[in-house]
Amino acid sequence: MKLSISAKIILGHVPLVSVMILIAAYALASLNEVGKISKEIVERDIVLIEAANNMIGTLLAQESYGRRYVILQSPQMRELFLQRSKAFDAEIARIRTLQKQDNIPSGKLAVLHKEFNDLYEDWLKNLGNATASLTREYDQKIKGKLDELTDLIQTMVSDVKQNQNRQILRASGAGLKAFRLTAILASIGILLGIGSATFTIRNIARSIHQLKLSTREISEGKFDHVPNVTADDELGELAGAFGKMARRLARLEEVSLDANPLTRLPGGIAIENVLKHRLAGKRPLAFCLIDLDNFKSFNDRYGYAMGNQVITTTAALIQKSVSKHGAENDFVGHIGGDDFAIITTPDKYERVCQYMIKKFDKKIIGFYNADDRANGCIRGKTRQGEEVRFPIMTISIAVVTNEEKTAINHIKIGEIAAELKGHAKSIPGSVCVVDRRGKNVSSAPRT
Repeated sequence: MKLSISAKIILGHVPLVSVMILIAAYALASLNEVGKISKEIVERDIVLIEAANNMIGTLLAQESYGRRYVILQSPQMRELFLQRSKAFDAEIARIRTLQKQDNIPSGKLAVLHKEFNDLYEDWLKNLGNATASLTREYDQKIKGKLDELTDLIQTMVSDVKQNQNRQILRASGAGLKAFRLTAILASIGILLGIGSATFTIRNIARSIHQLKLSTREISEGKFDHVPNVTADDELGELAGAFGKMARRLARLEEVSLDANPLTRLPGGIAIENVLKHRLAGKRPLAFCLIDLDNFKSFNDRYGYAMGNQVITTTAALIQKSVSKHGAENDFVGHIGGDDFAIITTPDKYERVCQYMIKKFDKKIIGFYNADDRANGCIRGKTRQGEEVRFPIMTISIAVVTNEEKTAINHIKIGEIAAELKGHAKSIPGSVCVVDRRGKNVSSAPRT
């Protein structure tokens, strides 16, 4: 039967009810304060940090689609621009639902975002009459507004993190104070009472000490520390809340540090963790390793800015392919450079990859100038003066599944995928090469 701390103390110390009531009352009050602090961190601060990260990523994506629309005049880019705008507004609406709105500049964010959108709308209306000076003026205004929005969000995140530190220190102080007073009252009870007091007090003291230790460790960024509290009472619940908070903070920090700064997609650490987790759960999966062919020659020819546009466009295309044809919990990651990864299911990868190849081949040609498109390649010369040709970029996909491979691990999957990718890159055009578990390797040629 589950008993509260006060019930345990009363049952164990009938002659000392008055002393034990004092212990329980103060301990519960302190624990309630720490619980409120933990709840505020979980339900407010962590949500704010998550929303801020989402807003920055959404804002950068929106700005990217806006500029692409200005260049390409594509209705699809305009639609994506508007979608990201709505996503940004949704995050503002989300943080407005939080309690304690002090230091949350949701109103200013909404105003600045509207001004950002208005600048783009004005620019788009004047595209037909745009001069070089007018274009530069709009470009400078938009960049300035983007910087202002980003700075405001980062300031909000900094304020939230400072508040987190204050709250954690406050919780640590409350736990320490509760521990000291409980120890004093328990000593009086031991002097007056019975042997059972020792067991009860030691359990309480140990739990509070673990919570205090966890508070200090978490405040120093050691999110893997979990309080060793097994009590089935309020202390156990608080320990559980600490564990959830630490895991959430660890995930947020890992995503923040590991995310690719250009595409905002999870990086190699996240890809490896997801792959290991799904393999450990014996879930059927298909690991797709994606690489762009002849990207370096394009980057050398057109510059890193255009290369970055190709990378972000490819990232968006991969995400769209997975969203359109993949499973609900599919994962998309950016290993680095022009290498990406998808973790989907064996019954979904084929449609995802074929859609990706079709759309990539159609879209990539637009990044080349008229001469290179007409030639079907980039022409250049070596240092020795020999003429060389670099084909239009294509996409190579290597797919490895865990079907009928119960003993396979993430390292082996990576090795097989890397080997298949090398084979795929040797095949002309955009291809999807699939590991058939010892059977013939199949490839889907460029269409």
